[in-house]
Amino acid sequence: MAVPERTPERMARIREVLSRRQPDLTVLLENVHKPHNLSAILRTCDAVGVLRAHAVNPTGGVPTFNETSGGSHKWVELQVYPDIQSAIAHLKGQGFQVLAAHLSEGALDFREVDYTKPTAVLLGAEKWGVSEEAAALSDLHIKIPMMGMVQSLNVSVAAAVILFEAQRQRIRAGFYDVPRLEKEALEALFQDWLKR
Repeated sequence: MAVPERTPERMARIREVLSRRQPDLTVLLENVHKPHNLSAILRTCDAVGVLRAHAVNPTGGVPTFNETSGGSHKWVELQVYPDIQSAIAHLKGQGFQVLAAHLSEGALDFREVDYTKPTAVLLGAEKWGVSEEAAALSDLHIKIPMMGMVQSLNVSVAAAVILFEAQRQRIRAGFYDVPRLEKEALEALFQDWLKR
């Protein structure tokens, strides 16, 4: 595979994108195994500035990505876990609040949550949503108010709606104005991305 050309424009673009990455905003996907959904979510993660996504059983064990991701899987690392307990434990150990998109009695409107805190948005497969175990391990449940006949959105659309609210709050708080990554980590990623 050929190494991409190191033009000044490409190098500047990579630095610009990395300077806006949000290492403390992420998604946790539980059994979201339709490749087009996984790819669409990773594309949204890239657009919002998510550095790394997390998943349990992504693509049902099929290690492929849909071409519609626009190559976003190259720019958003996907960290995979053997089970939901270890995934949530890891994120909470890193200081993340885990917000499950889950229609429970106490679920909050997704816009009422503070996304300037380190946040992981937990999403499940479309037909089933997040598991009861995952819901119980989460810090809060959030919902997207629905005014029509259907009760939920496609999982990739729900991810986009929630992540862009997080982006809106973070823009307002100035989170995209200065690099959020440590200088050494940013430089290491820059050198790595130049090869992609």
